[in-house]
Amino acid sequence: MTQFLQDDEQPAARRRHPVRTTALVFLVLLLTVALVAGGYLWSLARSFDSGTTTIENALPADSPLKDPRAGKSQNILLIGTDERDPGSEASRSDTMMLVHIPGDRSTAYVMSIMRDTWTEIPGYGEQKINAAMALGGVPLAVDAVQTMFDAPIDHVAIIDFEGFKGLTDALGGVDVNNPVPFSSSIADDYFPAGVVSLDGDSALNYVRERHAFAEGDYQRVRNQQTFISGLVSSALSKETLLNPVKISRSVSEISPYLSVDEGLNAAAAGQLAFSLRNVRGGNIEMFTLPTLGAGTSSDGQSIVVKDAAAIAEIAEALDTDAMGEYLAATNRG
Repeated sequence: MTQFLQDDEQPAARRRHPVRTTALVFLVLLLTVALVAGGYLWSLARSFDSGTTTIENALPADSPLKDPRAGKSQNILLIGTDERDPGSEASRSDTMMLVHIPGDRSTAYVMSIMRDTWTEIPGYGEQKINAAMALGGVPLAVDAVQTMFDAPIDHVAIIDFEGFKGLTDALGGVDVNNPVPFSSSIADDYFPAGVVSLDGDSALNYVRERHAFAEGDYQRVRNQQTFISGLVSSALSKETLLNPVKISRSVSEISPYLSVDEGLNAAAAGQLAFSLRNVRGGNIEMFTLPTLGAGTSSDGQSIVVKDAAAIAEIAEALDTDAMGEYLAATNRG
């Protein structure tokens, strides 16, 4: 098998900043809801469109056809990276989440994909899924997820960590219900169990940490989901949606660090947001793509072994717009 960069072969600077974001945030579920929340849509839309970066040809031309049973549901891929150039093939994605929005727009399902998941990367054989960005940029990352589930990605959004930090501060901080107490190995931060208030800097340390946990990346993914729950609740609260200054700051802070596919401009995002106007934090279900645990690849890499049976079930749920039923049947929600 052809050898590619191992995680521990990244340059020193990259090891110090191993990509911090939670893919921030449901672009569509948070900031675009804010775009339609007030009477100044045009101004916010202009700020969104002028600040964001458009990723050309982000969605592969040969994407799988949408199953008619999927109806009006949409799949949005969220990627976190510390590279300001989202089209760069110089770095691996650190965080990857697939957001499934059902046709009835009653909720949203957010599935984290472990970055070391060993899977087929089109044209390169089996690799860690986070290698797709390094090997072929955004289009290959999208193609890898589409190949895994044999389902089309409707939109893709990428954010770098500085936007994540700015958005947290623009919202006045985020409260999380932290399940596992830990000390950050990155900075002088301690996070006790229970409700913790995070500002931009501490939020960044919270979602980055993995060395403090016996389960490493698994607990880090859980913490990212915990943070997103708090962020959603804050962004969709009446205190935010009825506060023009806070909304404007949020859009202004996040836009320069956000890159989206050509179809996800403010008009399209606002239209989708309006359809999600009744969604609140309690309506959003988060889970992690099931795996078979840790393993070792044939070329000696430490990997996460994918659960082919679970992937097949999720693929069927995407095709039939039945993610809620899948989660209920498997007790994963």
